[in-house]
Amino acid sequence: MTNKKEIQDCPHCKSELLPWMPPTATSWGENLQFVCFNDECSYYVRGWKHMWDQYNVKSSYRHRFDPLTGETGPLPVWSESALKDRITL
Repeated sequence: MTNKKEIQDCPHCKSELLPWMPPTATSWGENLQFVCFNDECSYYVRGWKHMWDQYNVKSSYRHRFDPLTGETGPLPVWSESALKDRITL
């Protein structure tokens, strides 16, 4: 039996996390995740500079929460619109 965790707002900007379904055949699995898609979120905004400065890569990340495990972490993105088509409202 899986212990579901309570969905909270983004800890970086307090925006509501939106339900997001990972693409099939990825390491994310097929469990619904919750992601901050606020383009003004400080975590996302700072991520662009961090990824460029540290890895010379034009990408960023968004805050992600897995309600089944309680795990949080970055969801890598390569553009402002990346992965938004997977939001399930």
